[in-house]
Amino acid sequence: MKKKFAFTTVLLFAFFLASCGGSPPPTEAPPPDAPPPPAEEAPTVPPEEPTAEPEPTALPEPDFDPQPPDGQRVEFEASDGTALVGYYYPASIPNAPVVVLMHWAGGDQNDWIKNGMIDWLQNRGTTHGVNSPSRQSVIYPPMPEGASFAVFTFDFREFGESGGSFNQAGGLLDAQAAYEKAKMLEGIDPTRMAGVGSSIGADGVVDGCAEGCLGALSLSPGSYLTVPYTDAVKTLDDAGKPVNCVASEGDTTSANTCKEAAGENYQSFVYPGNEHGDEYYQNPPEGFGQMIFDWLALVFEML
Repeated sequence: MKKKFAFTTVLLFAFFLASCGGSPPPTEAPPPDAPPPPAEEAPTVPPEEPTAEPEPTALPEPDFDPQPPDGQRVEFEASDGTALVGYYYPASIPNAPVVVLMHWAGGDQNDWIKNGMIDWLQNRGTTHGVNSPSRQSVIYPPMPEGASFAVFTFDFREFGESGGSFNQAGGLLDAQAAYEKAKMLEGIDPTRMAGVGSSIGADGVVDGCAEGCLGALSLSPGSYLTVPYTDAVKTLDDAGKPVNCVASEGDTTSANTCKEAAGENYQSFVYPGNEHGDEYYQNPPEGFGQMIFDWLALVFEML
């Protein structure tokens, strides 16, 4: 009896083990018309980022090809319609500062060729006029290597190649028009402009100096163009624009004009003698050329 019970117990225990952890039942085969199981997808691999192409090497700027140094004839008008003629003398550098030259009543714009001012300012090794380089060296100090100014000259109405009939009010319009025309010349920097003038031109360079004009140098002014010189100088001085005034003791009108003007950016140079305007180039007082250079260096920050 006990043996039978033990045998029965063993069978029940074996059945219990089979139901809990025994071998799995055989897998049934799929029916013949069943679709195949889906293929396992391969893991997605992110695409490789394209290799950045090297940036092209910047090509060097082409060398600046300056315009010829010879004067280019320029026709323009004053605000009252008077026909004026000037000449543009290009610099040897791009975006050059420009100096506007205004002649005296004793001549015309060709005087700036004769006294060597154009050649000196351009600093291109050329000679436009009758003044030889040796004569220029007597008047002007050497211009620094690489420095070069564009130059614009013109004839006041009724002088030289310009039309019209000269009067003081008209001369003022001519000076203003010359500055405006100079700002439009090819190859210049319109924000860096200054003027040098003689006699009537000595007033013109100050009276007409406005936007873009940084300063003026007057050789023998006399309030010749309806604007009191002292008033014109004050306007420029208030704007921080340097003005140099040059006169001779014997030239009473100009000497008094220079002495009466004042300002923090103003300098007066009264030399012995009786010279007026362009006569300084025939008999330059000691330090005359250096004074012009120092003014240029101050105006255009060359120091």
